Amino acid sequence: MSFLFGQSAEVVIELDGEDKRKKVDVKNEEGKKEKLALYFDGESVSGKVHVKLKGKSMEHKGIRVEFVGQIEMFYDRGNHHDFLSLVRQLQPPGELSSSTTFSFEFSQVEKPYESYTGTNVRLRYFMRVVIVRRLADISKELDVAVHTLSHFPDMNNSLKMEVGIEDCLHIEFEYNKAKYHLRDIVVGKIYFLLVRIKIKHMEIAIIKKETSGSPPNIYTENEQVAKYEIMDGAPVRGESIPIRLFLAGYDLTPTMRDINKKFSVRYYLNLVLVDEEERRYFKQQEIVLWRKGDPKTARKSVPKN
Repeated sequence: MSFLFGQSAEVVIELDGEDKRKKVDVKNEEGKKEKLALYFDGESVSGKVHVKLKGKSMEHKGIRVEFVGQIEMFYDRGNHHDFLSLVRQLQPPGELSSSTTFSFEFSQVEKPYESYTGTNVRLRYFMRVVIVRRLADISKELDVAVHTLSHFPDMNNSLKMEVGIEDCLHIEFEYNKAKYHLRDIVVGKIYFLLVRIKIKHMEIAIIKKETSGSPPNIYTENEQVAKYEIMDGAPVRGESIPIRLFLAGYDLTPTMRDINKKFSVRYYLNLVLVDEEERRYFKQQEIVLWRKGDPKTARKSVPKN
């Protein structure tokens, strides 16, 4: 990974142990996936910066490396919000007379949020090397991915809800719990207590709701991540329909609530009934998603309800 500024210098950022570190897919600003080295909260970030001269020497006003956590709103691209900014000076002002390698380390870095690219917002972590020069700085960035790991207390109550249309329909449905890790299985049952309308089919969907901005400029995007038909045909009173929805196959993130007071990402189970006249009946319930894992280097926290 390199950056060429005229014929003055090429900058390469090399992360320690990058060849052995797990890589994960992260969407970039264009929505394309790229593989980035994965880090967790509390892990140190270290590596080397290689400055390769393209001439005999180069004067500069200082060389530094930064570790940045940044939130970017796509509707306000010129205004980035840095929630993390660490700096290490690699060399004071002077002159480089030959290609040089600098080592750096950011020790036990708190990384409070997960990397995220959505419809209107992106949260990213990256290394940035800056060679300060009189006319124009030389700058190079290298993104890394961050996952947040969580654990919950043993208590994880089931979800129970009712759908009713007076004298026409009465349904109860129950999910085994309200909080799920990203590779979990949603298990539940739907009970038909009263059925006086002709239901054609029933489906369950996972809806992702991204909210960004602050009053009065709040942007909300709803995305249907998954849809699963759970019944085809008319049910009868007293019938029950089982639900098993495997989350591992879908592109999900942990639930994110009021991240740095900039955005939230929430997930909902959306139950939809369609009758023979194509009328649709909805019932929506929020669920909490979290990332399960326990590497020795990672801190773990209990997400908010």
